Amino acid sequence: MNDFASTPELVLLPAVDVADGKAVRLTQGEAGTETSYGDPVDAAADFARQGAQWIHLVDLDAAFGRGSNASVMRKVIKQVKGVQVELSGGIRDDRSLEAALESGASRINLGTAALENPEWAADVINRYGEAIAVGLDVRGTTLAARGWTRDGGDLWTVLQRLEDAGCSRYVVTDVTKDGTLRGPNIELLREMTQRTPKPIVASGGVASLDDIAALRELVPLGTPSSLVEGAIVGKALYAGQFTLAEALDVAGH
Repeated sequence: MNDFASTPELVLLPAVDVADGKAVRLTQGEAGTETSYGDPVDAAADFARQGAQWIHLVDLDAAFGRGSNASVMRKVIKQVKGVQVELSGGIRDDRSLEAALESGASRINLGTAALENPEWAADVINRYGEAIAVGLDVRGTTLAARGWTRDGGDLWTVLQRLEDAGCSRYVVTDVTKDGTLRGPNIELLREMTQRTPKPIVASGGVASLDDIAALRELVPLGTPSSLVEGAIVGKALYAGQFTLAEALDVAGH
């Protein structure tokens, strides 16, 4: 336990996914599997009260190309004080990127655009540096694009391209685990830490406090600068598997 106590903390990012103006959770990222959890502002404010430093805020309608919750996103960012926001969903061109940056989000998570428009993504990474993370949504070692409805290429090929572009951070989601409460893909994360010196945020499958403890053990993995620095937690919190306060305690906060 002493070794564990000396392990660096794991940053937790409770997820607030928004569809049709409401906070929802999906199963394996599939449209039509939404379970609604009410007002996104209330959900984010509750996480902030419990001690969240970050919130992972996703516009699902924009990700699926079926609309936008931009005004709701801005409202969450403006009204929920004392937390930083990682914003994701449908950011695919200069206009949507600038709107996302102007919303007050601390970090923008690029998804499909990084796969389908690599030149633009490389330019954005070069211009904005630490403010840009790239989401790598994976089934096996195949990437998923367009709200996880299309094949986005080979993970390792795309990772090398993003490394060459100077990407500062990756958000890695195992699509087959997301929203299933079946545990994170530790093997995938372990391999990622061997393939990039950049920090990684894990996403998908966290179901228990043991899962958070397991992810925290990956924090010092790899080369000195390569680590799993954080984890996005969603369905487990909404389903009452544990509280954010309990999770933060295990994560070392």
